[in-house]
Amino acid sequence: MTNKPTLLVLAAGMGSRYGGNKQIDGFGPNGETILEYSIFDAIRAGFGKVVFIVRQEILEVAKEKFLPKLEGKIEVDWVIQSLDSFVPAELKQADRVKPFGTAHAVLCAKDAVKEPFAVINADDFYGKEAFEVLGKFLSTEVRPDLHAMVGYAIQNVLSENGTVSRGVCETNEKGQLIGMTERTSIAREGDKILSRGEGEVLEIAENTPVSMNFWGFHPDVFGDIEAMWNEFLPANRENLKSEFYIPTVANNLIKAGKAAFEILPGGKTWFGVTYTEDRPVVIEALQKLHQEGEYPADLWK
Repeated sequence: MTNKPTLLVLAAGMGSRYGGNKQIDGFGPNGETILEYSIFDAIRAGFGKVVFIVRQEILEVAKEKFLPKLEGKIEVDWVIQSLDSFVPAELKQADRVKPFGTAHAVLCAKDAVKEPFAVINADDFYGKEAFEVLGKFLSTEVRPDLHAMVGYAIQNVLSENGTVSRGVCETNEKGQLIGMTERTSIAREGDKILSRGEGEVLEIAENTPVSMNFWGFHPDVFGDIEAMWNEFLPANRENLKSEFYIPTVANNLIKAGKAAFEILPGGKTWFGVTYTEDRPVVIEALQKLHQEGEYPADLWK
């Protein structure tokens, strides 16, 4: 097994709230996508390969966008997530249009990834420190029974342009993840952070760690994910909007005592594009990072 981890990029989402294909939108001073900064950070943190998980209909556009820039810099592979992937004929949902979710996307990469790997969203900026800390974990500490996620304080991952949903983490005395609850309709109100989803108002402490979908796994997890998927599919056959999420996999592994998850403290800087109004904020933040020397004037020169 190579000691260079792989970066698995979830790029098959539809960007429904943003109103466009934010995965290939330009935000940097030279039209760089948010994802290019993640790949740049991964390369300098020692990752050896990037695997894009895409839908068939955006495959050629994505290749045109990324391959010329990445050639000679990191190994690149492509995986298609379709509504048929890992779905036996008798369980196909003829009327389904919604993808099956993040854990299904990871499962689609089962044959392409044999080494420890990180999982990220294509449209989130995670910051250099996050890649450094997770890259080190994947190269030195990961085991079949020990995975990781990068934690971000909830106060740093809100949007000024609307409410957000976040995976709010519960931790044990070692700082490890013991459970995660998806909270919706989260926003700052005055001096408090409140979630108004699920028919209740819940205050969330400023420094509570949340998941921004930046995970680190040992490749043995593919077997666990596939076993859970094979239970999920028949149980949700009638639900055309059901989704199979990475936090579900993590919660199940923790509850079954099969694996622990370290919460790594690399989440200093995050920004993303949930709403169209977030776009100028991201452009300005990237411009500032270039000016401060965090990134070169041109990422790929």
